[in-house]
Amino acid sequence: MPVPFRFARWVFAARLFAIAGAAAIAAAACQPKLPVPPPLPSEAESGTVPMHPLTENRPGYLRLPNTSGERTPVRVGILLPFASTTPSVKALANAMMKSAELSLYDSGNKDIILMTADEGTTAESSQAAVTRLLDQGAEIIVGPLFSQSVKAVSHEARDRGVPVLAFSTDRSVAGDGVFLLGFLPENDVKRVISYATSQGYKNFAALSSNTAYGDVTLEAFNDAVNEGRGRVIDVERFSNNADAALKPAEDVAKSDADAVFIPVGGQVLRAISPTLGASGLDPKKVKLLGTSLWEEPANLSEPTLTGGWFAAPSPTEDAAFIAKYKAAFGASPPQLAALSYDAIALIALLAKGQPYKRFTRAALLDPNGFEGVDGIFRFNSDGTAERGLAVMAVTPQGFREVDPAPRTFVKSGS
Repeated sequence: MPVPFRFARWVFAARLFAIAGAAAIAAAACQPKLPVPPPLPSEAESGTVPMHPLTENRPGYLRLPNTSGERTPVRVGILLPFASTTPSVKALANAMMKSAELSLYDSGNKDIILMTADEGTTAESSQAAVTRLLDQGAEIIVGPLFSQSVKAVSHEARDRGVPVLAFSTDRSVAGDGVFLLGFLPENDVKRVISYATSQGYKNFAALSSNTAYGDVTLEAFNDAVNEGRGRVIDVERFSNNADAALKPAEDVAKSDADAVFIPVGGQVLRAISPTLGASGLDPKKVKLLGTSLWEEPANLSEPTLTGGWFAAPSPTEDAAFIAKYKAAFGASPPQLAALSYDAIALIALLAKGQPYKRFTRAALLDPNGFEGVDGIFRFNSDGTAERGLAVMAVTPQGFREVDPAPRTFVKSGS
């Protein structure tokens, strides 16, 4: 049965990846599950020791009118590019704020205060913004969107002992108090390659662009093939345009691979596809593999891609969130807006703890994970997010789920 696609989300994720210069990139029923915290980490595992930790409620902190001074609300600082001069980025920031407000409403927690600041375009503006939020008593920071802003705010947040739930796709800024909610391409790669090896594919080739996204996905590809005890027998790189991809595609088609990984999308992918077929690759014998960039309707009519696999969230996972957002704001949520919903839902879940001690590393690193708009996720010890993804197949009738997304991180029998 054909399923809906969400190509716009992945297009923006890839653009966000390029802007960051590194990695690419629910309704109330989809709120996170109650975590069972793991043992407290050692000081070394916890990262930098804060020099000026926020440890108590203070009179100068922001509070709602007519609330008792003895009561400590959950102050959440939200950093997004609200004043961006790029229309699509500004629209996304506004949608993410609406999504955060929707999540707060769904949580029913009246003690949470959302405090906003613009992340700006320079390190200085980002630092000034996070300092203002921390001076207002923010216990946790949601955002920023771009890696340069995350890097700029992380030092001040660590100094105060305040964690950051950022939306960047640059894994180099993760860790030591910074947790990335953004969609990382490594998750796509690991999922589709591990599924392919489980289905008996052992000899792999790759055809990738000379981009930051290509570098990251190829590194993950090599790791995943090794973990599955397969072999990488050919890797071809090309400049990120259709003409440059043709000769490398011919070479890959003539290799002895039984699976070919192609982490590109758009017109380049649709140029590669017929070239592979014309060069002798039989898609009935050689499995084509991709990332979520394949989730584009134009790919459904490419014969060589038919039967190919890629990883993505379960296609109907976010239906409830989309419906609720549309009912509240009169339009469908753009691109990555669901990430801020998940951030606030997670905060609402952990808000039951002791003020200034509730958003601990131990709580955020719950190995059972959380259930969000796009399925289950959990944070790794390095601050990146692992996501439960489905394996999808390209068919003329639509994208079809061939291996469902996991519903838990707990392995059967454990």
